[in-house]
Amino acid sequence: LELLARRRLARGSSVEGRNAAAAMKKKVLLMGRAGSGKTSMRSIIFANYLARDTMRLGATIDVEHSHVRFLGNLVLNLWDCGGQEAFMENYFSSQRDHIFRNVEVLIYVFDIESRETQRDVRDYRSCLEAILQNSPDAHIFVFLHKMDLVPADARDAILHKRETELRQISLPLKITCYGTSIWDETLYKAWSAIVYSLVPNIKTLEQHLRSFADICDADEVVLFERATFLVIAHSSRRQHKDVHRFEKISNIAKQFKLSTSKMQAQFNSMLVRNSSFTAFVDELTSSTYIMVVLSDVGVQPAATRLNIELARSHFEQLIAGAAGAAQQQQQ
Repeated sequence: LELLARRRLARGSSVEGRNAAAAMKKKVLLMGRAGSGKTSMRSIIFANYLARDTMRLGATIDVEHSHVRFLGNLVLNLWDCGGQEAFMENYFSSQRDHIFRNVEVLIYVFDIESRETQRDVRDYRSCLEAILQNSPDAHIFVFLHKMDLVPADARDAILHKRETELRQISLPLKITCYGTSIWDETLYKAWSAIVYSLVPNIKTLEQHLRSFADICDADEVVLFERATFLVIAHSSRRQHKDVHRFEKISNIAKQFKLSTSKMQAQFNSMLVRNSSFTAFVDELTSSTYIMVVLSDVGVQPAATRLNIELARSHFEQLIAGAAGAAQQQQQ
């Protein structure tokens, strides 16, 4: 009887594990007109392309599916939808339920330089109507892309104007807007926000990062996803002037990591130290890197490294627990 009970428990655990894994699969819809830059940004973030390498990418035909694993059990089920007119019409008619059902995140990309604004808005409205009908609780992100083509002194004004117009058009749905470009850190800021919205136990993770920052007497602690170097969470104990510092670090660290791989070397950790601060970038878990920044240069690097080493198993368990949190949310 005891053996039978163990077998039943094992089968039950297996089923629960499969259910938890399924609960962590998040459907992300990437939409926008042809040539708006959807596939280029996806390739930079998830396929380790450099911005200059995206020139050789062809047009997306119909829908390209990819599964990207984040934080162990979180899987982004990414649907990159081709933006040619014939495909767009099918999405809103014959494929409507298939495309727009069970969407966790919609990312709609506008080419900021497009001269067909009426057509762009028409397709966007159709997309919102389908989302409202099939996935009313989806998070909606709008990227005003190719901002590098706009003169630097006019970017803020143009972005604000377009964002105000799109918020009005999107009602009653709420949207989050970002101006983006593949040539700078804005792409990492936008995609980090998307990932942040999908991590189920993000508040718990931030709370533990705050405790870790207190233990280390750190100015700031930042958690990065291992493969993409997108920012997952952070804790700051002191004010900083540069509000774009996280995405800049993501961009720089990702490029450095790619350059080491081209030399058949593996990036594990980094230490930057001067008279003002010490910054550590090190592996924390199997799916994350951590950056610890200290302005107290009297703190010995060995002490910070020891704290990171001691925190690894704790954060590994914490991140693994996201699957259980997602399952409870679904129930």
